Amino acid sequence: MAVNRAASPLRKNKFKFLQCITALCLALAFPVANAWRIVDVEQQIVGSSSVLGGTVIPYKEVVLNAQMPGRVTFIGGSEGDSFTKNALLVALDDDELQAKRQAIQSRIYSADSALRNARAQYNRELWSPQSRDISRAPGMAIPGLFDNMFTKNFASMFDSGNPGLVRQSDLIQRGTGMNQAYAGFLEAQAGLAELDAKIRDTKSMAPFDGVIADKLVEVGDTVQPGQPLLKFAHIKYLRVKVDVPVRLVKNLRLKQMVPVRLDGSGKDIMARVSRIYPVADPSRHTVKIKLDLPTNIVAGPGMYARVKVPIIDMDQAVEVAVVPETAILHRGSLPSIFILNKEGVAEMRIVRTGERTDKGMVVISSGLSGNERIIDNPPPGIVSGWQPKKAK
Repeated sequence: MAVNRAASPLRKNKFKFLQCITALCLALAFPVANAWRIVDVEQQIVGSSSVLGGTVIPYKEVVLNAQMPGRVTFIGGSEGDSFTKNALLVALDDDELQAKRQAIQSRIYSADSALRNARAQYNRELWSPQSRDISRAPGMAIPGLFDNMFTKNFASMFDSGNPGLVRQSDLIQRGTGMNQAYAGFLEAQAGLAELDAKIRDTKSMAPFDGVIADKLVEVGDTVQPGQPLLKFAHIKYLRVKVDVPVRLVKNLRLKQMVPVRLDGSGKDIMARVSRIYPVADPSRHTVKIKLDLPTNIVAGPGMYARVKVPIIDMDQAVEVAVVPETAILHRGSLPSIFILNKEGVAEMRIVRTGERTDKGMVVISSGLSGNERIIDNPPPGIVSGWQPKKAK
């Protein structure tokens, strides 16, 4: 028993030694991450190019709105489904309109019958005038032949009748009836064309080859005129839309190739300037520019893109904010940085990054000013409202 008590301290020391060796090995294999620190935003002059944040957009995009009130009875597909031009995308209930169309068709048939009858009466008056009918002249109870030979002539001699004027009046009357019947027929046809236009408005067709970008209604929903139904986009060709400051617009021209870097891509691609808007935004003092992307790239609408606008005149060079690359977080599609406000509380700020400089610094094209403090190497799980215990 004495030997065992003497050996117990040795075993304890050996166990502590093994613990120290294990901790040392873990520290060498998994180094502790750098601690967070608070740094000031630096300013740096950029003279070769100005990096601006843009967005990837479809070549064409439309929003299909409801033209008639009704209930959605058909939707061609879901987001991402492809359709060719004139394919049916959305249909509304048109039972009431179809019933009205049948009523108007019956009016057309009635008006057509009245028109054919009026034409027949006019032709009868033209070729067989009623004024020459012996039954309309005053008779003397003798055979019709004597009436036609003597009665009408004696009546004209004594101003008892004018067969020519009567014939002309009857012809005008029949012509007026034919014109009125034709007007009724045209009115019924116009009502049918108006109703057919409303029936067509209950269906939304694909204006071009493309895909459903966003579906805003479901089958069974009741919609009103002007309510958006879905977004339809042509994404075979993609573009980048960027707002360029007015001072830099003169450095761009149509068909010029400009470097563009998409979010998640490690290299620049060349995009062609396809559209320069002629009017500037009066509130932001920027001009909208669109650039065509190559067809062989993997991208989608809504992606973030960095456009390098060349600077020709050094007077256009400006100071931009520069921060350590380790201060930028990528929790979503857009990068973010945590700043420390005047109360010493962390706030998340969405920023747009530019090109990388030496010493692991990144240019911030928008989202920061030069008199702010940021949190470098932010701790895991940091959120807005986080307050450091002590600044380092």
